[in-house]
Amino acid sequence: MVGGLCGQVRKRHPWGDAKATKEEIEKKLAEILGPKTEADNVKPVKKKKEKPAKVEEKKVAVATAAPPSEEELNPYTIFPQPAENNKVHTEIFFSDGNIWRAHNTKEILEKHLKATGGKVMTRFPPEPNGYLHIGHAKAMFIDFGLAKERNGHCYLRFDDTNPEAEKKEYIDHIQEIVKWMGWEPYKVTYTSDYFQALYEHAVELIRKGLAYVDHQTAEQIKEYREKKMNSPWRDRPIEESLQLFEDMRRGLIAEGAATLRMKQDMQNDNKNMSDLIAYRIKFTPHPHAGDKWCIYPSYDYAHCMVDSLENITHSLCTLEFDIRRPSYYWLLVALGLYQPHVWEYSRLNISHTMMSKRKLNRLVTEKWVDGWDDPRLLTLAGLRRRGVSANAINSFIRGIGITRSDNSLIRVDRLEYHIREELNKTASRTMVVLHPLKVVITNLEDGKVIDLDGKKWPDAPADEASSYYKVPFSKIIYIEKTDFRVKDSKDYYGLAPGKSALLRYAFPIKCTEVIYGDNPDDIVEIRAEYDPSKTSKPKGCSALGCPASTWS
Repeated sequence: MVGGLCGQVRKRHPWGDAKATKEEIEKKLAEILGPKTEADNVKPVKKKKEKPAKVEEKKVAVATAAPPSEEELNPYTIFPQPAENNKVHTEIFFSDGNIWRAHNTKEILEKHLKATGGKVMTRFPPEPNGYLHIGHAKAMFIDFGLAKERNGHCYLRFDDTNPEAEKKEYIDHIQEIVKWMGWEPYKVTYTSDYFQALYEHAVELIRKGLAYVDHQTAEQIKEYREKKMNSPWRDRPIEESLQLFEDMRRGLIAEGAATLRMKQDMQNDNKNMSDLIAYRIKFTPHPHAGDKWCIYPSYDYAHCMVDSLENITHSLCTLEFDIRRPSYYWLLVALGLYQPHVWEYSRLNISHTMMSKRKLNRLVTEKWVDGWDDPRLLTLAGLRRRGVSANAINSFIRGIGITRSDNSLIRVDRLEYHIREELNKTASRTMVVLHPLKVVITNLEDGKVIDLDGKKWPDAPADEASSYYKVPFSKIIYIEKTDFRVKDSKDYYGLAPGKSALLRYAFPIKCTEVIYGDNPDDIVEIRAEYDPSKTSKPKGCSALGCPASTWS
């Protein structure tokens, strides 16, 4: 009781004296209830919880349960087949009541396995409307990595359904950057390769009464979806929709005057089931298909169907596509096509950076940056220009793992850690003198070079042979100008006339003469003697000079 009362007081007065609070509460309780008795001081005995006998219950349940039917045992039994009137039952069997799963008939699955040979088939489907950023590196790692791990294949498929935003430049870049990242596509395909098949399936949908030509504007479609109202053209005759869709294909209807919509479920709480648009009119040449088409499929219509046509076994995407899974499977069920397994994972979110292709495109087009490969951007081209290797990026992706938690933010210094680790292993080390001053070792024979063995590069891995190098020490070397002064002082430990300094990793040298140029401030050469026995112990240590034999 006292503890509970103390907790309540602590919530209201978190900075109060806990000891004084407890004493005051005990005092008031004593006034109300009287002093404590011996029974109050006895601690209650805790009762042990008895474990329920679940084993016996399970045995009885199994023994008395009815045997499963043949239909329940058949893993291929799922959706009802289309009725004779070409109407499709759109009821779905859920795994847990709200998650849509792939269920294929035995015939469809056997046809799929014959085409794939039982191999895992994935796809990396970028839209060629900009350069790839580091978020796409994660998608590549998952798509290509899964196929490689399971000895399968991964397509590089360009999702080119919007000709207004796509360019040949972006297509070329994506192919180049995928190769630079170390991935080899099984095949390079385009959604536009399947435009004819997609069109024929759209006609099939109309014939089944599952698609219709709509004349609502974008604003009207949005309003009707919010109010869960059917379009006025939703129940138009099938033959009329077929004729109008043919007019759309032939370019007889103005752009924006008509769309083909799928007849899904306008009452569904998921807006991605509210009669999504399948085709729209665009009088724009296509960068890959040319000017053959003036109607183009939407992403929601084409993506799942091309996955099926390419016999993709695992359709992997980020979590923002999670709510599109019902429409993904609805269309495949409606057409009786093979259904891939869909799985979503969290997108890559990195602190202090821009990860939206739309916003990156604005930065580039409005010239806030120098281009898609600006080193300040986390585009893969920008990282490459900065000097980051593909191995470092893949190591970073491998390190963060794969999860379905969509609120995780990866700190940018974690990426920088992997960059440093990779460069530490691969970057070459070089001695550099930025402002050289010539030093002649007078007591060293001409042409003689002494190799100083066993020297280790700073921050280099200790267990690698490449971490160690030889330093050639010859008669003429170069040191930094800042390592020499004409006037010596107590707080200066570099080289000065008549003073000794230690060349790092080498021998002590003593300045014996200074050679000037045209004016007293112009020092062109230092002459010195070295101590081969290293008996002298100078206080200072100069930077290691570069020998003349390596000077360029």
